Amino acid sequence: MGLTSADADAAVAKLGEAKVEARSAYADVALAPDHPQWTVCFQTPAAGAELAGPTAVELSLTAPGTPCPEKAGASLKPSKAPAKTPTIAPTRAPAPTEAATEPPATGGGGSSVYYRTCADAKAAGAAPIRRGQPGYGKHLDRDNDGIACDK
Repeated sequence: MGLTSADADAAVAKLGEAKVEARSAYADVALAPDHPQWTVCFQTPAAGAELAGPTAVELSLTAPGTPCPEKAGASLKPSKAPAKTPTIAPTRAPAPTEAATEPPATGGGGSSVYYRTCADAKAAGAAPIRRGQPGYGKHLDRDNDGIACDK
């Protein structure tokens, strides 16, 4: 953390097969297509953590001269009016048949479980959701710790 995106990419490249996924640290600021001078504010896995095999390193970045937020996904320019969030029921995969003897896969990729908000996930009794579990989404993991809707 604190490195430029370009320097962080180079450091990750030295670790092997890890892929870098960059995003803006602010929910209301788009990541520029050309962002090598942006600053790393947050990363997953945490600094010093061992990478197991090919994995993705997630970097949350801010534009030059922009301070890091207290937590990833915060708003740089918060609205004065309270945001209206429509309530949308979660969509779930069809119930398994009686012949099924194994639980559904928890890889997360391609899962048909989707929660628009943590309130939806909590209402469904699914929170907290760990990365790789059905229903996990980066948009629900504001602090990028791999656990969505944990706060």
